[in-house]
Amino acid sequence: MQVSGRSLARQPWRDLPVEVATVLRPRLDSIALEMIEVIRQQVRGYRRPLDSPFGHDLVAAVRRALHQFVELIENPDGSQRENVVFFRGLGRTEFRAGRSMDLLQAAYRVGARVACHRYVEIARAAALPTDTVLLLSEAVLAHINALAEESVQGFADAESQSTGQRSRQRRALAERLLDRDPDPAFSLEPLAAQAEWTLPRNIACLTMRKPTNGDSSLLAGLDDSVLVLPRGGELHLLLPEPDTTGLLGELTAALRGRVAVLGPTVPLRKAWLSMNCARLVLRLGKRGLVDLTGLVSATEHLGNALLLLAHDQIGDVLPERTLGSLTTLASGKAQRLEETLEALLSSWGRSAPEVASTLGIHPQTARNRLRQLDELLGDRLTDPTFRFEAEVVLRTRALLRSAQDSSPTGHR
Repeated sequence: MQVSGRSLARQPWRDLPVEVATVLRPRLDSIALEMIEVIRQQVRGYRRPLDSPFGHDLVAAVRRALHQFVELIENPDGSQRENVVFFRGLGRTEFRAGRSMDLLQAAYRVGARVACHRYVEIARAAALPTDTVLLLSEAVLAHINALAEESVQGFADAESQSTGQRSRQRRALAERLLDRDPDPAFSLEPLAAQAEWTLPRNIACLTMRKPTNGDSSLLAGLDDSVLVLPRGGELHLLLPEPDTTGLLGELTAALRGRVAVLGPTVPLRKAWLSMNCARLVLRLGKRGLVDLTGLVSATEHLGNALLLLAHDQIGDVLPERTLGSLTTLASGKAQRLEETLEALLSSWGRSAPEVASTLGIHPQTARNRLRQLDELLGDRLTDPTFRFEAEVVLRTRALLRSAQDSSPTGHR
């Protein structure tokens, strides 16, 4: 008998004489009725009306198993494709009904006991040799084990298919949540229901580099409420209500030293914003501009790193537009004037002594620098737009210098 493309190591029915099938076949219907009754008595979950869909399946399974056994004795090499499909289907039915395989396997065991008892009686009544009777019992057990294996495989296939489908639905939901410009007519509720995920009011995105070398230990330990979305070389985890559910504590323990950035908690429809903030901090960390150690909160870097350093193109254009007049000066002099300008901009109407105190220089030195700035920038020093842009540029440069000074190599 071929089972799932595999041959059983032992197929005792091959050694049974065809005479056994001849004496068993006329008694199969009565044995089936007895087997069904005993199963319903001894397997609690099978005590259902025989005229129900469940009862029809039970009757069909018992009859098919008994007739298949006789057919195997008569023709061991006959095709069993339909039987394999049927008994795998029993396993899939158990899974879809929300039952475990325990009940079905218990039914198989009860059925095997009834079959062995009745077959032995019939064989002895027919005066079959003792060796044949013993081999018949062995063959019944081997046959029932083969059927049980098929049902277990069907159960596992259905479970795997369901898990795969659920994973695809949860990934599709995560994709939709992280869509920056979703269709306003699209509702999240049906997709969330399919993914078996409760829509929260608030959410946060934790972003990390995708684990390598098949390391799936983090994912295996994740709470079921966390949605996972791999993108490129990154892994995004969507955390519902992270500030109140205790997820952060569990994730911190599960990360075990991995570098990860937690985006800010935002309303559900702004999940993309939390992801973007986390990704920007991760990118700045790769450039050495943000310290990435363990679980990093993007919220702590919103005011400086994200606002000032994340947008490289603007950072390249704005200094020339704002402070271009200082670029003609020697580097040392330009830097001193930039420091003076920053001290001046940090407060309206700051006097020379106040600037000197901030920089730790002599008041007369501060007056000289302020006079030079006035000559270079003139009325722009009182323009609010200029003052804002200049302060952005100067703070950005200060952050870059700080990152460069703390770098092990001393440069970016």
